[in-house]
Amino acid sequence: MVHRKELNPERSPRDRFGQVVRALRDERGWTQDELAERLGCSGSHVSAIETGRRATTPQFARKLDRVFGTGDRLERQSQSARQTALLEGFSAFLREEGQAAEVRLYEVGIIPGLLQTPEYAAALAESAVKRGEINTDQAQERVALVATRQAALARTPAPLILAVLDEGCVRRPIGGPGVMDAQLERLLEFAEQPNTSLQIAPFSMGDLRPFNLPVTVLTLVNRSLMAYAESAHRGHLERESQFVVPILTSYHQLQVHALHQAATVAMIQQLRKGTP
Repeated sequence: MVHRKELNPERSPRDRFGQVVRALRDERGWTQDELAERLGCSGSHVSAIETGRRATTPQFARKLDRVFGTGDRLERQSQSARQTALLEGFSAFLREEGQAAEVRLYEVGIIPGLLQTPEYAAALAESAVKRGEINTDQAQERVALVATRQAALARTPAPLILAVLDEGCVRRPIGGPGVMDAQLERLLEFAEQPNTSLQIAPFSMGDLRPFNLPVTVLTLVNRSLMAYAESAHRGHLERESQFVVPILTSYHQLQVHALHQAATVAMIQQLRKGTP
């Protein structure tokens, strides 16, 4: 008997869409290849849609509605499936991050996901819902993703994680005093780990700061490099060494000019005491 991947419709809108497609196909007694033939695509494409590995398009959803005779049901549902909380390019990055031997990250404005407490992550997601940027399902997806990413890096052997945070990350209040205090405590705990390094890039660095946007450089087990950077609307995973190496060089320059870890810890401790 062919193994069928268990679907979890609660995980994301994309997974819920895939479960509906599978259910409609099963009701008709079709295999994935038989459905694919009716749609004019490959069986692997149908499989990727059903298991949530690939987002559908409006055109493909309309084909599904026509083949299944479901009016515009799937086309309407596909809208929420496409409105994922993840930026374009981020899913590919996550797969690599979860297996990386070394993670070097720089963040601007907010604590990066790998270092966030659940309460801090929830406060950010709730604010995005209030601004109308995402819906409640997407907010839950963002919070769950923080825990998933952190769990993926809590393995043996542990990856080396080097974090440089813009000073605004630790001075910007998120979620109220209690949430922020717990988040700062989490940073101090992170700094104590044997496989981590924490630095703050102070405002006083001025134009010495080489990055204006968040950036992450991954070193994989085979020592190959890749870099991920994002704007407000999309992310880009770069695999070509000719482009990644200059980013890594700039990251090293950033570390040289940032506060060393002892000074970083001292700043965070002062912030927790409410002193400038």
